[in-house]
Amino acid sequence: MEKPIAAVLCLATVLAALLAMQTGYAQVDTFEFETDEQQRRFRQLSDELRCPQCQNANLSGSSGGVAEDLRREIHRMIIEGMSNAEIEQFMFERYGDFIFYRPRLRSDTLLLWFGPLIFLVIGGVVAWTISRRARQTDAANTEQLDPNQQQRLDKLLKNGESRS
Repeated sequence: MEKPIAAVLCLATVLAALLAMQTGYAQVDTFEFETDEQQRRFRQLSDELRCPQCQNANLSGSSGGVAEDLRREIHRMIIEGMSNAEIEQFMFERYGDFIFYRPRLRSDTLLLWFGPLIFLVIGGVVAWTISRRARQTDAANTEQLDPNQQQRLDKLLKNGESRS
């Protein structure tokens, strides 16, 4: 009874290994360019643009179908002589700011760009206010000694010095 179970487990392990090997080979796009400058631009654009399907990978690092289509589209536009700005504008019109890892500075992305700085300033102001109030509270809680208490303290301090 143990031999059939072991054989099934062995077969399942081999099948899992074969499937894992198959998924390990990603499809590699091969694009022909007329110049090295065009190839450099293609690499730059596909590294800077985010895959809309994968959402956390750039176009060059994604094996998704949308990324493949977009790489083909970028290749076509570069060969047609479009500039990087025109290609980026095309992608923006199609996918919005999400396509960029560094979104454009516009009125609706101001919080995205300057939000961390605003929160840092707010945090600094809050910390400064808390510190100032704590110092004021310490100063208010410090009591002044009346003359009798001051004389008694001086006497105790003199007695302590004479003993040492």
